Amino acid sequence: MLRLVLASNNAKKLLELQALFSALAIELVTQGSLGIAEAEEPHVTFVENALAKARHAAFHANASAIADDSGLCVDALRGSPGVLSARYATLYGRPKTDAENNEVLLEQLQPHSDRHARFVSALVAVRSADDPEPLIAFGRWDGVVLPDPRGAGGFGYDPLLYIPELGQTVAELSAETKNAHSHRAQAARQMLALMREVWFG
Repeated sequence: MLRLVLASNNAKKLLELQALFSALAIELVTQGSLGIAEAEEPHVTFVENALAKARHAAFHANASAIADDSGLCVDALRGSPGVLSARYATLYGRPKTDAENNEVLLEQLQPHSDRHARFVSALVAVRSADDPEPLIAFGRWDGVVLPDPRGAGGFGYDPLLYIPELGQTVAELSAETKNAHSHRAQAARQMLALMREVWFG
């Protein structure tokens, strides 16, 4: 079984990815459980940040690693909050919490009628810190930002993003439905195919 270090300390993200990667002989462990600090995320794209996080975790664990960088991109806000999704509220002097991030997003969207947005996920896996051939997968999940949160599930902006094809916000979906449709699920399916072809082929 391949041990794969997850470059995240987000317990909910770990649960999602464990379920998504259950088809392969992979044991996911968080970098925090190995005493590895979080990496810097200085880049403006999800792919660059995910690659930096994966290389950081692989280097400190001396093992294969995978990183997800994901967030919400809102058309009317020119792609914001984007890579700053998890700390969007801090740009406005507010605490770094899901609730504050959601409030700030709604405030920034008030003047705009276009509320189209998408969740984006970039997954990057490396066999080692200096792997010249990182595996890169990408997922997008289109929706509309509601004026008020709905649902108690998920995390982040899930209560605000309404998925028209499913008739619910992401926070109203069951874990099974979310794992079948989400941006992270799309990226994970791509990553599974890449791993089977390149790492396990």
